[in-house]
Amino acid sequence: MGRIFEVRKSSMFARWDKMAKNFTRIGKEIVIAVKIGGPDQNANAALRRCYQNARSVGMPKDRVEAAIKRAMGKEMINYDEILYEGYAPHGIAILVETATDNSTRTVANVRMHFTKSGGSLGTSGSVAFTFNHMGEFKIKSTGLNVDDLELELIDYGLEEIGEDSEGNIVIRTAFNEFGHMAKALEEKKIEVLTAELTRIPSNPVELTEEAAQDVFKLVDKLEQDEDVQKVYHNLK
Repeated sequence: MGRIFEVRKSSMFARWDKMAKNFTRIGKEIVIAVKIGGPDQNANAALRRCYQNARSVGMPKDRVEAAIKRAMGKEMINYDEILYEGYAPHGIAILVETATDNSTRTVANVRMHFTKSGGSLGTSGSVAFTFNHMGEFKIKSTGLNVDDLELELIDYGLEEIGEDSEGNIVIRTAFNEFGHMAKALEEKKIEVLTAELTRIPSNPVELTEEAAQDVFKLVDKLEQDEDVQKVYHNLK
């Protein structure tokens, strides 16, 4: 009985940790969006995207509003968005997107995670070329047909369309078509669950389960870092 409880408790803490990390990540995205486009979501597409993503992870409205207020305050923290590139064990390519107010701290921590996990931090451009920078939208499939939607959206930059494991429709566009697609979905009154820029590996690499665990250990360490927003890899 005690063992079952410990497993459940560990799982519960893991969910809390993930939720807290998501709130922190979106909070930084809100600050960056407000800094660039202002606090009015009607005039700031990036901020509207933040609202959508906040709802998708259950971020309370008051926390979203608090982040906006912080972004407008006199002592607003300025975050620099920096991309780090490197290799995990077994030659797996890794991209690390960060938002930081102290790049010296961030690069030191990122390098430490790579080194301690048997990987190596690379130079700018060393692995980014193996990923496609794309826009990704998740929408509810209720009342929608994937084939019909593909025809409807192909003129708005659609490159890929399919369904995820939860039955939601996933739409991908080229990076420079992200805004075009976002506007099209909005005008067509299609409910968007999440909208974000992502990086898709062009040549995924397959490893044994044991070797893959070495990669996931590094990814987990990076994702836990407070300055890290997202981690991408080309592990199949």
